[in-house]
Amino acid sequence: MAFVLRPAAVPSVAVAGRSDRFAVRRIFCVGRNYAEHAREMGHDPNAEPPFFFTKPADAVIDSGAVVPYPAATADLHHEAELVVALGGSGAAVSEDQALALIWGYGAGNDLTRRDLQAEAKAARRPWDMAKGFDNSAVVGALRPGSQGVPQGRIRCLVDGKITQHADLAEMIWPVAGIISHLSRLVRLQAGDLIFTGTPAGVGPIGRGQVCEVQIDGLEPATVRFL
Repeated sequence: MAFVLRPAAVPSVAVAGRSDRFAVRRIFCVGRNYAEHAREMGHDPNAEPPFFFTKPADAVIDSGAVVPYPAATADLHHEAELVVALGGSGAAVSEDQALALIWGYGAGNDLTRRDLQAEAKAARRPWDMAKGFDNSAVVGALRPGSQGVPQGRIRCLVDGKITQHADLAEMIWPVAGIISHLSRLVRLQAGDLIFTGTPAGVGPIGRGQVCEVQIDGLEPATVRFL
């Protein structure tokens, strides 16, 4: 097949302990999946089912990246999240079947232009430019494994100072439930990444600062801004 333009490179994520990489197809993100974060954003955590937004696949960057501070914002925020990488496909998957679709897990940072998000919310417009900008999905090296959903603490540090900390067990909708619900909206495919929501404590990152997401048992996701 011939193309009028050269196809873009396939976005990918590092795999812990291996030289081959995980090709990324799509990125889905779960909104307000920790009760305290829902409250800090002014919402009732018991009032709604999970909802989702997306980032472009080529927004993904590896841990350790040094990137320019994003354009069009004066209020860049970190959001520490567990990332689920899918190795199988399915639609209308039950919670009992959901974990079988998983290829592995990683630590992630759902970077957000909070000022643009606030403007979009106030105008009842989409969040796309607040969430789906260049270099907005930081993902640490993935750990293969489907059935053993990570347990323990999730933390975010800015220049070594802890800004977010919680237990993964505090998720409102667990990993299997997230996959099952999302699979009723779209057919999930191998290569999809799912950011599973962030705990309370989201906050700003400035120029020159280093932000690191840590999850027990996983490689960190670190980024520095110029």
